[in-house]
Amino acid sequence: MPSEILLKIFSYLDAVSLLCTGCVNRRLYHLANDNFIWIRIYSASFPPKRSNWKFNSIEETAVSLSALSVEDKEAGYWKTEYIARQMASVKATLAQVLKPVNPYTGLPVKTREALRKSGLGWAIILKEKNGKEYVMKHADLSINDTSVTVVWYGKSWPCLASLSTLELYGLTPVFMDWCKPPTRDRPRWHSLITKYHLSHLTESNLIGCDRLVRVFCLHPGLLVGLWKKEEELAFVMANLHFHHLVERSTLGSASVPFEPPAHSPYLDDSPECGLHGYQLHVDLHSGGVFFLCGTFHNLFIKKGIIENGYVKLIIINFKNDREHLPLIGKVGFSWRTDVFDGCIKSCFIMDITLLDEYGRPFWCFSSPVCMRPTTPSDGPSFLGQTYHVEYVDTEGQVHVELVWIEETEEFFVVSLVLYLSIGKINHWFGTKY
Repeated sequence: MPSEILLKIFSYLDAVSLLCTGCVNRRLYHLANDNFIWIRIYSASFPPKRSNWKFNSIEETAVSLSALSVEDKEAGYWKTEYIARQMASVKATLAQVLKPVNPYTGLPVKTREALRKSGLGWAIILKEKNGKEYVMKHADLSINDTSVTVVWYGKSWPCLASLSTLELYGLTPVFMDWCKPPTRDRPRWHSLITKYHLSHLTESNLIGCDRLVRVFCLHPGLLVGLWKKEEELAFVMANLHFHHLVERSTLGSASVPFEPPAHSPYLDDSPECGLHGYQLHVDLHSGGVFFLCGTFHNLFIKKGIIENGYVKLIIINFKNDREHLPLIGKVGFSWRTDVFDGCIKSCFIMDITLLDEYGRPFWCFSSPVCMRPTTPSDGPSFLGQTYHVEYVDTEGQVHVELVWIEETEEFFVVSLVLYLSIGKINHWFGTKY
């Protein structure tokens, strides 16, 4: 078919259909980039501001703009401009939705609404050592108080031995109709969140198992389940904290993750700047069931106690039994696929949101953790087995001790301590401890 006739047909298509047509082959790609077509679409969506009362039709505006601009612009220029304006519109709307902040968590109040309105989803790309890629969109997700849990499972996983990396992406519709729910087949913007190396699935990363699967934890927040019998992928789970979640999932590119703006410390001449006024919100949960939700105010660190580059922030004191808290329900990590499901008793998800004295998120993460038997610390003796939970990253450490009370068949948190990196404190507050 002659190009002139195809261009006439394309002029009746909307933006989504044009983009899909451009994916057919090289010839249709170049034709679907025609500036005369895209400048009309651009003018219809973003009409120029007028300084007088004269009304011009969309067609007249497009023709006038075309005559001035199409000859000195490369093919596809107005398509790129249109997509950029659409994305900017989506991001500006999300920024307004995310403005109100919850005083208890320091996080946006309307994160759930932002996720629903934006049509935001997540995908993983599994890369083989020979460069072949497998793209998988999420199969399930649950929205928690301060995090999102995203799960992938299915019957068509590639062979684990051939895989090298796993990349996690946020997917945002390029064109958003705020009056309609987004459809899965619309063009989407890819934002790289993080990259994992699957060669790190070693015994040191094993956090639990049951009769069907073994689960491995890769930081930050990724859980990989392998079938015991075949040592192949059963499911993948990503735990994403609300802090900068929408930004990380929408503002990065396909190859470069989002970088938050540079932090500037507040001016504070207090002799204990950075050592007091903390607030902690902690959630322990799995599969939509919460075992512990707690908020702790007015936390402080004793000045001068710095060990191995960390300061100690005591949340629940082992020696004060009035502070000890029970875990509600049957503790364990629930998993499921399209074939089997199960529960690993020793594991759950831990969400930590630590705010500084100004209410700003200081340290936030969502990660799988596991309970391991241990000997109790110095303090009161308990009639039950003691367990500990450890979490470590570049910004700090979390140490939790729990006791299993046989009579009531429940766990009690008898100690919760955060170790904050002194380097992080100095960077955040501009101090020199």
